[in-house]
Amino acid sequence: MLRHVFALASVAVLAIAFSPAFAEDTKPGTHEGKIVKAEAGKLTMTDKDGKKEHTHVIPATAKVTCDGKEVKVEDLKPGSAVKVTTEKKEDKVVVVSVEAKKAD
Repeated sequence: MLRHVFALASVAVLAIAFSPAFAEDTKPGTHEGKIVKAEAGKLTMTDKDGKKEHTHVIPATAKVTCDGKEVKVEDLKPGSAVKVTTEKKEDKVVVVSVEAKKAD
């Protein structure tokens, strides 16, 4: 019995710990910040103030550009300014575009 309680508590802690990373994906719209890390299918960025860090899942259908040229997500560099646009599609909010500008 104690093992089951521990397992449920562990799952709850993990769910709470990882949910903020995708919190921004719950509201449609646009927001800007700086790139922290970019890898295939995933972009981690900060807010405009460089404080709150969050991650977006980037679908293959999203348009990704840097300085106006189409690129892959993994081509984006940390420190670059970025604007992410999301839209509600069916019952999910998904990233539709990522616009980056190289850091000076």
